[in-house]
Amino acid sequence: MDAFLKDYILSFDKNQPLASTIILFVLVAWSFIWKGLALWHSARNEEKYWFIAVLILNTVGVLEIVYLFFFSQKKWTIGKVKKSIASLI
Repeated sequence: MDAFLKDYILSFDKNQPLASTIILFVLVAWSFIWKGLALWHSARNEEKYWFIAVLILNTVGVLEIVYLFFFSQKKWTIGKVKKSIASLI
């Protein structure tokens, strides 16, 4: 892990600017949060096909958001999103 941190994260040169590294970490965090929420709710609603699709496909949160707001048995609202994110923190 130390070699990874030294070689890829902490070595900011002209080939790997700080901005691209920050953007990468933000996208990973964004995707991780939405994927976790979608997997949790699809498992609780016993929606096996959605669970498998969300687990396998990496769409940077797009599929997960579409599932939670449009196709889930218990549709989400903005208020539910705020409560879920607050409970995670």
